[in-house]
Amino acid sequence: MRSAALADVGVRVLDCDHRTPLAQLSGHPYIAIPDIQDGRVTWGTTRRISDEDLVEWTRRTRPQRGDVIVTRRGRVGDTAALLDDRPCAIGQNLVILRSDGRAVHPGYLRWVTRSPAWHSEVARLLNVGAVFSSLNVSDMSKIRLPFPRLGDQRAIAEVLGALDDKIDANSDLSRTLNDLAAEYFSQSVQAAGEGPTYGNVADVFGGGTPSTKTDDYWGGEIRWATPTDVTALQAPYLEDTSRHLTSAGLAACASELHPAGSILMTSRATIGAFALAGGPTAVNQGFIVVRPKDSQLDMWLFHEMQSRVSDYLAVANGATFLELSRGRFKTMPVRWAPEDVMRQFGAIARPLHERARAAMHESRSLATLRDTLLPELMSGRLTVKDAEHAVEEAL
Repeated sequence: MRSAALADVGVRVLDCDHRTPLAQLSGHPYIAIPDIQDGRVTWGTTRRISDEDLVEWTRRTRPQRGDVIVTRRGRVGDTAALLDDRPCAIGQNLVILRSDGRAVHPGYLRWVTRSPAWHSEVARLLNVGAVFSSLNVSDMSKIRLPFPRLGDQRAIAEVLGALDDKIDANSDLSRTLNDLAAEYFSQSVQAAGEGPTYGNVADVFGGGTPSTKTDDYWGGEIRWATPTDVTALQAPYLEDTSRHLTSAGLAACASELHPAGSILMTSRATIGAFALAGGPTAVNQGFIVVRPKDSQLDMWLFHEMQSRVSDYLAVANGATFLELSRGRFKTMPVRWAPEDVMRQFGAIARPLHERARAAMHESRSLATLRDTLLPELMSGRLTVKDAEHAVEEAL
């Protein structure tokens, strides 16, 4: 398998204007660095710009299907492929890689820019600064990557794309199931009136952070959640966390180890991002954790809390960032329906969430397989036919 520089195989590096358009509530997506996640654009998080700003912003570079967006500052080298033709603009410190299709299949470009070879080349050309690292636009065309024959590139793109298509389908299914549960709650809550407080019907907890200077507290097997773990989720099920505590770390932390099913809500800066704990989990001080006293009312409280974010924001305060205090939350009344209504809602909503969670669990397994196959295919150590067999078994 030959290696070649991007400039030698018809891949152009396209920069954009470096101005910031005025954001608005609706309009066309304006993609910024935080919107690049796991090889794709998280369209739901993008800022929006007007028709006029879109024309002006894309005068120099108009994104199109097949482009690969690259971050060149901050999280340098993260990439996302554009898989449709929706009008959009890219923001500062992002560039586009675009193949002319003659030597590099656009689908293959999507995957090779997520391979170990890509990250090795980015590290080679990286400019390390005191404040942040960056990648010069002029250097990016020098990046050398493996490029098999065009037909093989297409086959590699198809086998990896099949896994991503299933992951996308699972995400859509999970979203639909969550929407169904939320819609059923909106109907059920019509039978509710103002009832007891959160403090009356649930045990309410905060969290904490053990000393980050004590190595013995970190690197264990105990999940310890931060708000970023929750805000990054595509569905409200937290199965793992980015950092883990040891038993000593948990003992030194102002957080209990909350059991599976506990309701986790971010309560400072970003107020009202939710997850159900997939297993025993500790949390930092950016959470309010709710554990219903009657476990059969867990679904009712979860959806009740999700629907009350505007109320939480209205009573939050703080000089540096907004925060909803645990004490204030505990005094807030819960919309309370007759017990049979709430239990019936739980009997319907719980299977919907279980199916949605199972879909996301399958997606994690498929993503692991995809990320395992990718470097093997790019290096030639694994044939496309063998990869196809692995994918067929997984799907």
